[in-house]
Amino acid sequence: MAARARPRALFARAVGGQRPKVSRGVQTRTVLKCADNSGARELRLVQAMGYKGRLRRLPSAGVGDLIMTSVRKGTPDMRRKLFRAVVVRQRMPFRRADGIWVEFEDNAAVIVTEEGEMKGTEIRGPVAKEAAERWPRIASASSTIL
Repeated sequence: MAARARPRALFARAVGGQRPKVSRGVQTRTVLKCADNSGARELRLVQAMGYKGRLRRLPSAGVGDLIMTSVRKGTPDMRRKLFRAVVVRQRMPFRRADGIWVEFEDNAAVIVTEEGEMKGTEIRGPVAKEAAERWPRIASASSTIL
């Protein structure tokens, strides 16, 4: 049987392969800081994309996950609209494969388009290494990768 070719849009969104296990520290209805200059300031997590959970368990996401968010504070043209975003920081500590525990001061996300391109042009604050490895476009725009 011939192997199926991946569509270009799926390849541009995130790099495939083995993904490190990150503790899911951002639940549904969590308010996140918008770390880019797209015009949004506060985001609320509506849905974790690709989450397969259990009955009555709130969907959650971790660093590097694609989420669906609504803009709570920001420019009037962006408010109360749904956007896709990628979690770049979380307050809940998570353990890396080398044994180091990592936690950030806040929960933050970056708004992306359907194709995986960033809506803004720069990222404020540090970005987790797990998110930068999975999303190369976010890594190139970030100033600090921890």
